[in-house]
Amino acid sequence: MPLRSARNTALTLGVVAVCCTSTPAAADSVSYREYVALGDSWTAAVFTTLPPATTDVPADCVQSSSNYPHQVAKALGIKNFRDASCASATTVDMTGAQELPLGGVNPPQFDKLTATTDLVTVGIGGNDIGFPTLAMHCLQLVPAAASESEIPACATTSAADGTDPVTTRINAAAPLIQATIAGIRQRAPKARVLLVDYLNALPVTGKGCRPDLPAADIDITYLRDKFAQMNAMLAKVAAASHTELVNTYTPSTGHDVCQPAATRYVEGIAFSSPHNFPGAAYPLHPNALGANAQTAAVLDQIKRGG
Repeated sequence: MPLRSARNTALTLGVVAVCCTSTPAAADSVSYREYVALGDSWTAAVFTTLPPATTDVPADCVQSSSNYPHQVAKALGIKNFRDASCASATTVDMTGAQELPLGGVNPPQFDKLTATTDLVTVGIGGNDIGFPTLAMHCLQLVPAAASESEIPACATTSAADGTDPVTTRINAAAPLIQATIAGIRQRAPKARVLLVDYLNALPVTGKGCRPDLPAADIDITYLRDKFAQMNAMLAKVAAASHTELVNTYTPSTGHDVCQPAATRYVEGIAFSSPHNFPGAAYPLHPNALGANAQTAAVLDQIKRGG
């Protein structure tokens, strides 16, 4: 989600969750030989396990060895498995090398695809839209006693012509994701392709919770609505591309950052939280429960068929 200029200062998004809080059993009667996972930090599940996985990517991709791609590969018994997911990735990084904050370089994620790849999951788009930058602009670190009138709002920001800039970026990301899917099919023509959306990270009430989600209600509502709009766009892209969508957004409602530690799938920004850093998740990213739920969603879609 961040712009490329912000990559060296922020980790960013990658993919989504459902209803379950434990690692699911192996999917029945499904057989794949070569699985490739593509995506951003919500796919990589940054910091949910340490040290980072380095089999397929540099350490500064901060990819977790217990993210949903690793869990799916294990559940399906797939030996030939490659996970290219990396924090801060955008659609550009599917075909171009990604320079990382600590000096590492992740090769183009499409390099992991081959003509014999038969299963691909991809979770991408949030960084193209710029959601991490938007979230940090909206979530003001303010005292708990501060009134809404003292907190600057981000929801009123608009372009000179009155259009919503985030909506514009969401619409602009759609053809980029469609091109990504087309690129996967070109390089892996035999593969079953699953587009994984983003879990429902924000409270449906439109109200924040300090210290994990400190912002004015108008901004929480705005972020919630834009997040829903992004996921709706991904569903439309999947339909237009005749691609299976792993809908983790809808069933993950009620597991947002403001829920108790035993319930939430995404961590807030409070590093002091007992359920947070280290090892739980990077702020505003899926935690271990979220990764397990993403796994359940992907396996369920695989078992149900295309």
